[in-house]
Amino acid sequence: MIKTIIKKGAYFDSVALMQVAKKLNSLNGVLDSAVVMATKENKGIIKASGLLTPEILKAGDSDLAVAVSAKSPAAAEAALKAADELLARKPARSASGGDRKAAGLDDAVKMLDGANLAVISVAGRYAGALAAECLEKDLNVMLFSDNVPVETEVALKRAAVKKGLLLMGPDCGTAIINGAPIAFANSVRRGNIGVVAAAGTGLQEVTALISNEGAGISQAIGTGGRDVKQEVGGLMLLQALKLLAADTATEALLIVSKPPHPAVLKKIMAAVKLIKKPVVAVFLGGEIKERIKEDFYPAKTLEEAALKAVCLGKGWKLLRAREIIYDMNLKAGELAKKEAARKKKASCLRGLYSGGTFVSEAQVILPEFISGIRSNAPLDKKFKLKDSLRLSGHAVIDLGEDEFTVGRPHPMIDFSLRNKMIVSEGAKPEVSVLLLDLVLGYGSNLRPLEDILPAITEAFRRNRELSVVASVTGTETDPQVRSKVVKGLEAAGVLVMPSNAAACRLAGEIIRQGARK
Repeated sequence: MIKTIIKKGAYFDSVALMQVAKKLNSLNGVLDSAVVMATKENKGIIKASGLLTPEILKAGDSDLAVAVSAKSPAAAEAALKAADELLARKPARSASGGDRKAAGLDDAVKMLDGANLAVISVAGRYAGALAAECLEKDLNVMLFSDNVPVETEVALKRAAVKKGLLLMGPDCGTAIINGAPIAFANSVRRGNIGVVAAAGTGLQEVTALISNEGAGISQAIGTGGRDVKQEVGGLMLLQALKLLAADTATEALLIVSKPPHPAVLKKIMAAVKLIKKPVVAVFLGGEIKERIKEDFYPAKTLEEAALKAVCLGKGWKLLRAREIIYDMNLKAGELAKKEAARKKKASCLRGLYSGGTFVSEAQVILPEFISGIRSNAPLDKKFKLKDSLRLSGHAVIDLGEDEFTVGRPHPMIDFSLRNKMIVSEGAKPEVSVLLLDLVLGYGSNLRPLEDILPAITEAFRRNRELSVVASVTGTETDPQVRSKVVKGLEAAGVLVMPSNAAACRLAGEIIRQGARK
């Protein structure tokens, strides 16, 4: 029994909608629910979940759709009534009454005397003007908002560079400034390694790996992924390199990005050549063959880049990074043998990722083991998936792409869509390995085990030969506590590796060894 209500022209915060859906799913008699804006993309997701109705089909992008699948008409009606009540509730105010809202930017600057950084998270059509106003007041800006025109981005970044300020973004989700994690970021050790990244999850992975190896971060500056494209010209990546090169607390630099446009890469390498500090760089899917300077160290993966930075930061020989990776490969080989031995045949791999940079890294590593890997975010366009919800063969998908996040929270917060795919993909007889990431830290889901383990357990129940391989990006001082999450996953039968790169190698090796049987 599926019932639907449509609220015309009703806008709600995506996190609030996620919380309503969670509460509906916990009600007696409710099998599944969807509480989302009725965009084209969300209609496709609702259809794949079996909740699409004629009412939702007719709804527009600015309408809210609530769909409930229940065991009985009474349970469905009760759930819709509960949804109405939950959506009508106003957010609770502070009990102390001490919280004061600023009347505007001028008031906020006065209230926080000495503040020099603004974080902006408003609708894209308003974000540019607000960011410009912040720059005029000599505030560095982290622009979390997306859907900002590229011309606006270029104008903002040029203004920031002129003033010697940072304009991180648009669509910048991660930064660690003076030890403070901002947006999606991890609690890491302070240290002497400065990071600049045009990849949010990539920044989280390298900073967490560096911290877990006992080294630390001076600053971690996000630029937004569009920064390295030809239109923007690497304006903020170059500005960040300049600032880190002059920072006395930074003794080694690490650059993380997808391959920049060739003209932008040329500018970056020219800047690197002038930096009188060692520099490590990883451009996932791109290769740097030119010897830029004596203390420049290219890397193929996030893992390799982080470990090389650790060696530089701690004064170790770079050979140590290779030894650590070698030891992990030995462990992966032994695990793969055991997993392959219990399968009749290892056929298909499905990577279901919340972190987009990991999808790129998977496409760099997995071809060493298997071929024909398709994706909704391919490094090579010929491997583009026709339908991100209809997977076949080997596939790795980014659930943080716009097609999945319009009108719903990022998958690092809301596990519901990925959980459905863990069950549906894991149950397919041709699927031998599920490859997952779990990204901890501030901004991410605070109850990752409680939210993901039921789906993994159900996938194992439906497919006895299934292997689930995962990495956990995070640290011991993150709110979720990395070791607690790792132990919980392992207790459920998940094979957890120290990095996404190591998880990819294990998953690929399981498929390769299984195919030899």
